[in-house]
Amino acid sequence: MMDVARLAGVSHQTVSRVLNDHPHVTERTRMVVRAAIAELGYRPNRAARALATGRTQVIGVVTQSSTLYGPAATLSSFAEAAIDAGFTVSVESVRSLDREPMQEAVSRHLDQRVAGLVIIAPVESAGDVIGTVPADMPLVCIDGDPMLPTDLVTVDQEAGGYAATSHLLSAGHKTVWHVAGPAEWFDSRGRIEGWRRALTEANAEIPPPIQADWSAASGYQAGQLLSRMREVTAIFAANDHLALGLLRALHEQGRRVPEDVSLVGFDDLPEAGFFTPPLTTIRPDFAAVAAACLEMLLSQFESGQRGGRQKTIAPTLISRSSVAKLSLPGRLANG
Repeated sequence: MMDVARLAGVSHQTVSRVLNDHPHVTERTRMVVRAAIAELGYRPNRAARALATGRTQVIGVVTQSSTLYGPAATLSSFAEAAIDAGFTVSVESVRSLDREPMQEAVSRHLDQRVAGLVIIAPVESAGDVIGTVPADMPLVCIDGDPMLPTDLVTVDQEAGGYAATSHLLSAGHKTVWHVAGPAEWFDSRGRIEGWRRALTEANAEIPPPIQADWSAASGYQAGQLLSRMREVTAIFAANDHLALGLLRALHEQGRRVPEDVSLVGFDDLPEAGFFTPPLTTIRPDFAAVAAACLEMLLSQFESGQRGGRQKTIAPTLISRSSVAKLSLPGRLANG
């Protein structure tokens, strides 16, 4: 840093301000310092900074080892946002979201002197570890328990379930069946609440939800039951993998989508537009979740306090061709 300062003709404090994007630096000085940094090939000594501040420029993330699209997309979006802000991300993946493996993952991050923690905590058991995090450690949860007094960012799951169900009802279907995700997941509960609220407001019959996990195989099993029920004309699946399994089961039973059964999923997988037929689904804004999470974390870095703020990010309905208006036999209007 002293070499950069000498070449740029400024103090080492000014170099530090430029490196940390301090607002009280003129644009000309900023350009001169950056030119000196480029000429010398200077890279900040993160080890020295950690010794000076007690923390690194690393954000620790705790998440479940999983190929599920939602958590994976959230993690990827957050890593990109953190890197753009000058941080690196260290991920501790746990096999289960139970207290013991979660606690061990948090402890490993604390040993590394991370600058802050992000916990992707979509089930109740994951929330048990939050109270054990030291009070001076910046912490934000994603998809966590809204009843806990910690900063939280989540997709508005209820709004997504409501939008999916309302879309099917607006196509003329008398009611909507729901293949739900695991009962212990907050995401699943929110989507059920949105589905139920839309049916209640429409004075529609509320069928019993079909409990499943998040897999296509589980959707296929649910579809084997629903495809034999001729009164089923509309289904809201709690995610797109479930919808994929449902599509196969319906096809095997000769139930056409959308001519006989309309179907809406959730997550907008990259492949959802290539299903047969292309799947109408709910698209969460994972990038917005990541940006809000990082903003909360940076705010804690500045204030030194957890704010207990909560922010929900509205999802978007993506209309494709797996939904059709209910019409008289022999007539079909796609929607």
